[in-house]
Amino acid sequence: MRMVDIIAKKRDGGELSQEEIEFFITGYTNGEIPDYQASALAMAIYFQDMNDDERASLTMAMVESGDQIDLSAIDGIKVDKHSTGGVGDTTTLVLAPLVAALGVPVAKMSGRGLGHTGGTIDKLEAVEGFHVEITEDEFTRLVNEHKVAVIGQSGNLTPADKKLYALRDVTGTVNSIPLIASSIMSKKIAAGADAIVLDVKTGAGAFMKTDEDAERLARAMVKIGNNVGRRTMAIISDMSQPLGFAIGNALEVQEAIETLRGEGPEDLTELVLTLGSQMVVLGGKADNLDAARVKLQQVIANGAALEKFRDFLVNQGGDGSVVDDVSKLPQAAYTIEVPAQAGGVVSRIVADEIGVASMLLGAGRATKEDTIDLAVGLMLRKKVGDKVEAGESLVTIYANREDVADVKQKIYDNIEISAHADAPTLIHTIITE
Repeated sequence: MRMVDIIAKKRDGGELSQEEIEFFITGYTNGEIPDYQASALAMAIYFQDMNDDERASLTMAMVESGDQIDLSAIDGIKVDKHSTGGVGDTTTLVLAPLVAALGVPVAKMSGRGLGHTGGTIDKLEAVEGFHVEITEDEFTRLVNEHKVAVIGQSGNLTPADKKLYALRDVTGTVNSIPLIASSIMSKKIAAGADAIVLDVKTGAGAFMKTDEDAERLARAMVKIGNNVGRRTMAIISDMSQPLGFAIGNALEVQEAIETLRGEGPEDLTELVLTLGSQMVVLGGKADNLDAARVKLQQVIANGAALEKFRDFLVNQGGDGSVVDDVSKLPQAAYTIEVPAQAGGVVSRIVADEIGVASMLLGAGRATKEDTIDLAVGLMLRKKVGDKVEAGESLVTIYANREDVADVKQKIYDNIEISAHADAPTLIHTIITE
């Protein structure tokens, strides 16, 4: 088998066999196939696409290129959730204890984030003492006994994906549905999930800017998951503006606590109930999405979800009393309001640019070496469709520096006020097969 023949076959629109795809992934991972041939195949895939069988084969070849996490010692159906990212995306902090309160095991592997704010681990570390440096045995014990735990990502999951992604990033082949879908799904499958729920974002703050592209990606990933034996569902949700009100690590933990208490932002609450319903159905704890939603609402109302979050924090060394007193979270030195310069209705909030404003304060990382300031960030006071009076606060800045003129300007440049505007639709599509 020769790599040049595989490239030519895909270039001409042919279907690659499982053996040809495995030959490529194995050879590229171990260094036998050079970057220039891998980039040629990636470009051929970019233009010629892949069918469902090819996508499944590519995904599993990347899964098998490195370690695979064995969660078989954990009782029940392990359901994982993946979001394609966004600004103020606090869903994991709420979803993990929420569905665990209904007996669905959440064995979560998370990382640290580059970008607007930290990853899930960074956010959780805003709780004093919380840590993810636990052994696999302890991780398994915690999930079996308490239904929820978070551990740091293994260093050798899907090495083929890491290598191929770095190549795609510099060869103009990132925006390819089969390559994106197989990249995401390979990591979820290697992490040991039995079933997967996907939150694919669409809009200005999302990787996929249009509904059409987001739906193509979501359906591709659902098909891959189901084709390789993992029950998979997806939703397409709006990221034209930040989710919820909080953008920043400690601020998002506070918002997660409020949401688990039943007092969170409408959009975050609705998204969590929609995703959580799919997780509960896939986890075998409800027969349909409507019944699952009712059960989720019950554990919010009776306090079981909030208590599960407290237990989760305490089990991994965290101070569980933050659930009762959020002032124990890291606090910024300065609180600065950003007043509206005119009255009207908020018509646009450019999600990714507002995320950059938060990063300017130190809430996120531009490079892996950057240190996150867990206390700082932004709290939106208005969302798209909300009325605002001149002089009324649009955003509260939480900062550890007094001069935030650059952040204010970034906010003013990316929040528009008009005479009329409607709130965007949060849930665009639900995909269950």
